[in-house]
Amino acid sequence: MNKKISLLFLCTGNSCRSQMAEGWTKALKGDLIDVYSAGIEIHGLNENAVKVMKEAGVDISDHKSKNVLDFLKTKKEFDYVITVCGHANETCPVFPAKTKHIHAGFDDPPKLAENAKTEEEALNHYRRVRDEIQVFVKTLPESLF
Repeated sequence: MNKKISLLFLCTGNSCRSQMAEGWTKALKGDLIDVYSAGIEIHGLNENAVKVMKEAGVDISDHKSKNVLDFLKTKKEFDYVITVCGHANETCPVFPAKTKHIHAGFDDPPKLAENAKTEEEALNHYRRVRDEIQVFVKTLPESLF
């Protein structure tokens, strides 16, 4: 039996995009991928991310925002680290040589929603990014090789 791939989604604050990516991967690829998410910083879980994921049938309400340094301190090993925002890509810490770093950038829903006139308009930004992340996750793990 093949070992699961170990994967970390990394973002700036582990509040939205990386959390959605972790949720989608657990829901769609949990039998193939041992998935985690973390941030360069900890910003707490974004409630709108929770809301739009729940609309799509994926519950991430029990997720916690985690700092990538905690994984490095415990020497958790990953096969892949996927950065989902530019800041995380630019400031990604060094992982052991066997870890492959891949960048798959997605727009920042909270930033996009800043000027929304209604809650629905704001949530539509989250929904679009949620759906883009889902499409990406569906390509895993094959797109990693």
